[in-house]
Amino acid sequence: MVLGVINEATDLTLGGSADLTHSNYTITKGLGSVKPGDFAGRYIHYGVREHGMAAAMNGIALHGGFIPYGGTFMCFTDYARGAMRLSALMSQRVVYVMTHDSIGLGEDGPTHQPIEHLAMLRATPNMLTFRPADAVETTECWQAALESKGTPSVLALSRQSLPTLRTSHTDENLSAKGAYILKEADGKRDVTLLATGSEVEIAVAAADLLAKDGIKAAVVSMPSWELFEKQNEAYRKSVLGNAPRVAIEAAARLGWDRWIGEKGAFVGMEGFGASAPAPKLYEHFGITPQAVQEAARRLTA
Repeated sequence: MVLGVINEATDLTLGGSADLTHSNYTITKGLGSVKPGDFAGRYIHYGVREHGMAAAMNGIALHGGFIPYGGTFMCFTDYARGAMRLSALMSQRVVYVMTHDSIGLGEDGPTHQPIEHLAMLRATPNMLTFRPADAVETTECWQAALESKGTPSVLALSRQSLPTLRTSHTDENLSAKGAYILKEADGKRDVTLLATGSEVEIAVAAADLLAKDGIKAAVVSMPSWELFEKQNEAYRKSVLGNAPRVAIEAAARLGWDRWIGEKGAFVGMEGFGASAPAPKLYEHFGITPQAVQEAARRLTA
């Protein structure tokens, strides 16, 4: 939906997908396909060539005149890794639309479920990694990606449908700050819940459960660690607070300790995924509001 608005508003975007167009939803109305002998379209069918797609987008960005974006499954950043690293090294505005970003992709199983990939992308210098929680954050992350002229961006998007969590209006791009308070505690915080993407919904539900326990929880959405790191210390402190912290992300823990501290708790993945419907997988791996509630209880006991 966001891409439909962007592609209609500008003719600078040049889209594509590595043979996953109707899974990534990277094509929008009126783009038209680039074909042999017919180059009027603005959408490239790259085939099952993740590295080739990323390399071609680097070339397009270096040539100038277009903002290339291309999609595949998040797990297949493994195949595109070399060219994605060059996007960052060469400071090129290439946008990677990486969908099916967690165990939430379900029945395709552990071969297709990314675990360590967010950590790898976040570790890459000059790379912006976005994991938006809903359509509002997705819009803001696209804006930040398009405005980052010397930096490639990765949009890690879910397969499963997600509710709109941001319902209050603001003219400020909160996702461009990297992290912000989505839901403040009712009074002085007892615990802060940090989450990204599809797990922000879980954090909000956990905060409601904790309220029934008399535990005041704030929910912080962190769509981009890199942009949050760039904020001044006062802002970071105002968002993170002084209360104990619980992080929720359906991925590997690596990197989270910076934000939760030595005494913080992590609710996420400790190994590879499995094949089952998304709700059953979240329950099986203990990434639930109840698990977050229990972790918060232990921290605040």
